[in-house]
This record gives sequence, structure tokens and C-alpha cells, in this order.
Amino acid sequence: MKKGKLIVYAGPSGVGKGTVKDMFFNKPELNLHWSVSATSRSPREGEVCGHHYHFLTNEEFTNWVEQGKFIEWAEFVGNKYGTLKENVDKQLEEGKNVFLEIEILGVKQIIEKMPEAVTIFLAPPSMEELENRLRSRGTESEETISNRVQRAKEEMAEKDLFKYVVVNDEVEKAATEIEEIIKKEIENV
Repeated sequence: MKKGKLIVYAGPSGVGKGTVKDMFFNKPELNLHWSVSATSRSPREGEVCGHHYHFLTNEEFTNWVEQGKFIEWAEFVGNKYGTLKENVDKQLEEGKNVFLEIEILGVKQIIEKMPEAVTIFLAPPSMEELENRLRSRGTESEETISNRVQRAKEEMAEKDLFKYVVVNDEVEKAATEIEEIIKKEIENV
């Protein structure tokens, strides 16, 4: 059986990662599968352990970090999140293409540990357009928008770490481009 590929997808908040991903993720020929992450946060209502996340105590999470069980992990707002190496390795061995949507810090860890990973950065056409998209949501304060734009500038500065950079100027075009990248990469295992 042909081993699967690890596909890592990232981009700034507001760039349209979810919208673009929804257009290609379920295409059978791509054989994409989520890796269920682990977290130290408590489950939210309706979340199921092993389906949404592997819920761990802070102590368990720290122990697993020390044991090297994560291919990447990071802390956000006091909670830890990570991708379990065992889960990813198992899916890859089963011939599945594992899809991770993670932050830049995690991408750096994966590039270091698994340089063969296919890394795709979804970029906005411009910072002005990204700011317009964030504002048009109408869901965040001016301060939050300003913080997200600043963070996006920092993330954009890291885009050269990625094997591929796709500009999301048109959702369908960006989704097609990513789909073509994945097809090319999985054919070259």
C-alpha cells in the first residue's frame, strides 16, 4: 500500500481557509482525512472525546509533550493544542492523506520533524483586502480587528517557509489551485 502524504494548511485569520477548504476537502480522489488534535481545554457542550479532540488534563498534556507524543503543539489563551504523532503515522501508513489546519508555530515544528510534509499557505490578495474581509464580518471590535491584522502581517512574513503559497483572490480559483497541488503531491509519493 502506498503511504499517504501529510498536508499542512495555514494562513491568517480572515483569509478564507474554511471556505476554500470546504470546496476541495471531501473530494474522494484526494483521500483527505483529519487528524483529531489533543487539547488541555475542557470539552464544550456537544463535543465528544476522540471525535472533536482528545481531551487531556494540563498535566497529561505536559507529560505527553515530554514523551514526544506530538509532532506539533502550541499554547493559545492558556490552553494547549497538539497533533498526535501516533495518529498521523497510523493514518499515513494506511495510505490516507492527513490534512492539518494549524498555526505557523506548529508548521515550523512539522517542517523540522517531517520536512517531506506538503505545506500550503493561503494568502490574502493584499493586507487591505484582508482587513476589509475582517471588517465585513461585523463580529469583532476595532481592537480585535487591529490585533488580527497585526498578527496577519507577522504570519505573512513567514509564508516563505511553505512549499506552496496560494492567493485567495477568488475562492473557486484558490480551491482548484490547492486541489491541483494535492493531486500532484499525492501522485509523487
